[in-house]
Amino acid sequence: MLKESEEKGVLYIVPTPIGNLEDITLRALRVLKECDVIACEDTRKSLKLLSHFGISKSLISFHSYNERHKVEYIINKLLNGNNIALVSDAGMPCISDPGYVLVKLAIEKYVRVKVLPGASAVTTALIGSGLPVDGFIFCGFLKRKPAKIRKELSNLLNLKKTIIFYESPHRIIKTVGICKDVFGRNAEICLAREITKKFEEFIRGSIEGILEKIKNKRDLLGEFVVLIYPEIKYEVK
Repeated sequence: MLKESEEKGVLYIVPTPIGNLEDITLRALRVLKECDVIACEDTRKSLKLLSHFGISKSLISFHSYNERHKVEYIINKLLNGNNIALVSDAGMPCISDPGYVLVKLAIEKYVRVKVLPGASAVTTALIGSGLPVDGFIFCGFLKRKPAKIRKELSNLLNLKKTIIFYESPHRIIKTVGICKDVFGRNAEICLAREITKKFEEFIRGSIEGILEKIKNKRDLLGEFVVLIYPEIKYEVK
């Protein structure tokens, strides 16, 4: 049985596949089957996943727009002895997805939090990029406005680490162009998209070369994981 306390429930952070459903773990399936309630980012997407594995469970909508409102409700259920699993649409909850506020409050209320290991677009893309893996910094989603993107990336110029962030297909060309200005045309970059899916693609090379390549592509679909290893020496402009 999941319950470890007669007084309080347990909050389970459960990663789900980022594309290929075979990537879900046996432990994740067991927790989803045995918990009392599942808090999910999008109930429709979670229902598809649960139905695929034959799991029927009560769901709570928990996304970025209602996180502050729902967190007290979920905490109260935990304090009343309910075991709750938190899932996002794909990958690890709390990583550029809702969950941080819930985890923080659960810890403050002395509710046990258990994090299950599993699929993550960040580490999957990093290992497949061919860029250095001994140190990296994950920035989530960058700001929307070009000037703010430029400033955010400029603050990372002197890091001898692989820089990772997410970007949408609608902004990828413009963002890579800004990366070229900030890091230099010869800095190494990798664009990973559709990871673990049928059309998985890793686009690797210099920023200048990759920028020219994606300008001519018509099928820039799927969310991108962008990975950059900054140049140590920069051209004088």
